[in-house]
Amino acid sequence: MKLVPLQDRVVVKMVEMEETTKSGIILTGSAKEKPQVAEVIAVGPGGVVDGKEIKMSVKAGDRVIFSKYSGTEVKLNNDEFVVVRQNDILAIVE
Repeated sequence: MKLVPLQDRVVVKMVEMEETTKSGIILTGSAKEKPQVAEVIAVGPGGVVDGKEIKMSVKAGDRVIFSKYSGTEVKLNNDEFVVVRQNDILAIVE
């Protein structure tokens, strides 16, 4: 199966980031907040949404930061994805 986003939607997959404290302790996923950095997996075509022309600014492979409580979580083939609108993406991480 494959997720194909429509209109201005973007499919992202959360990136596991290992964090180390100043004292050298590595924090596991359960000891820290849910990351907001994700990798773009698929991008919708854009087009006219709510009467406005939408051009997509992100592409597959980009790492992005998106609003903490936005999107819809989807589980597919034991992988977890989040489907967000492009305007919920705050920045591209370079």
